Amino acid sequence: MELDIKSQKNNDFKRIVLENIPLIDVRAEIEFEKGAFLNSINLPIMTDEERRVVGICYKKKGNEEAVKLGHKLVSGEIKQKRVDTWIDYISKNPKAMIYCFRGGSRSQISQQWIKDAGKDIIRLDGGYKAFRNYLIEQLQAENQKSIPIILGGYTGSGKTILLKKLKNAIDLEGIANHRGSSFGRFSNEQPSQINFENNLAYAIIKHMDEKYKYTILEDEGRHVGRCYIPKDLAEYYKEGDMVILEIPFEERVEITFEEYVIQSQIEYKEIHGEKEGLLEWFAYIKNSMDRIKKRLGGDNYKEMLELLDQAFEEDNRTGKKEKHKKWISKLLKEYYDPMYQYQIKNTTKKIVFKGNHKEVLEYFSDKM
Repeated sequence: MELDIKSQKNNDFKRIVLENIPLIDVRAEIEFEKGAFLNSINLPIMTDEERRVVGICYKKKGNEEAVKLGHKLVSGEIKQKRVDTWIDYISKNPKAMIYCFRGGSRSQISQQWIKDAGKDIIRLDGGYKAFRNYLIEQLQAENQKSIPIILGGYTGSGKTILLKKLKNAIDLEGIANHRGSSFGRFSNEQPSQINFENNLAYAIIKHMDEKYKYTILEDEGRHVGRCYIPKDLAEYYKEGDMVILEIPFEERVEITFEEYVIQSQIEYKEIHGEKEGLLEWFAYIKNSMDRIKKRLGGDNYKEMLELLDQAFEEDNRTGKKEKHKKWISKLLKEYYDPMYQYQIKNTTKKIVFKGNHKEVLEYFSDKM
């Protein structure tokens, strides 16, 4: 008996976001890599090569022949393995939904095969394209429901640490997987621009559902590493008042040391192993210094590089890391601090409060 496809459609995109509903993406791997959604898994009905061959057939002979070829390529044991993979995932995630690019033949066929195997799954009406358009719409400035407040402060002030304590904050650096500075790259890659936008939209939808009056954001500018906030939304955020987090220099050195050295080395070692990870970390820090060489000036660059080499030599030989604080201290004084002072001097934002970690948290306590 044919599946009643209409009864299995669902386009309640907001519910998918709020309930973190798992999604099966049956598009080819190359499509998934360009852009997908949080809580989605790529279990394609066709491989990249199978999709390429079917696409050629479609252009030469039309849809009917392309569908026939698709069924021929994905049949027998190949088909059974793919169905078994879907069934296994659905068994572990009973609320899962399925989609292809437009909610057309690929997800319809997958849905039917799953039904034939004894399971039901809801197909996302309109597929990837419809859901993506919905998420893009949530990023429009005119659709924002809360007032932005920007959290500023010198590099190393612990702005991200503070944001994580606020329920109504949106962590742009976390979404972009980047610390938002020249030394801000993590050991694993940033999301694609499409995925950054999708993930940001998820965060905004959840924020709006809580009906917060204010959105607290770190002072990032438009770019966070290679990811960038959509222009209209970035302009909307720029209108927000600013709160400045003020932390003693020594504490900033400690926070930066923890992020740039301790935590960063742990990440690199988890991926590359103990010895190779330390070397990869050193190469990353040195390359970051090279990128800001002109802004540092020749003498500052040379001195900072010598401090890094000395610290790394001791770190590599003994495991002691305290010497890294010397180049970090110079990095803050000679690079980050002058840049921040210039930005604050020229900002058009209204600065409504300044204080230490505790004082800023207290200020935000009634800004929900």
